[in-house]
Amino acid sequence: MLGLNRKNRVSREQVAQMHHDNLRQNIQRRLEAARAKGDEALVRQLEAEADYIG
Repeated sequence: MLGLNRKNRVSREQVAQMHHDNLRQNIQRRLEAARAKGDEALVRQLEAEADYIG
């Protein structure tokens, strides 16, 4: 990474964790919206997706 010192670098593990956290947060928001709409099929699908990504 050009122009960045070591303190500013983000490790691959940190990026992977941030990505995973963002996926979980996105699924959680989508689950809340699906539940509010009463869309049980989408709720089941999103719950399965959440289980898959862990």
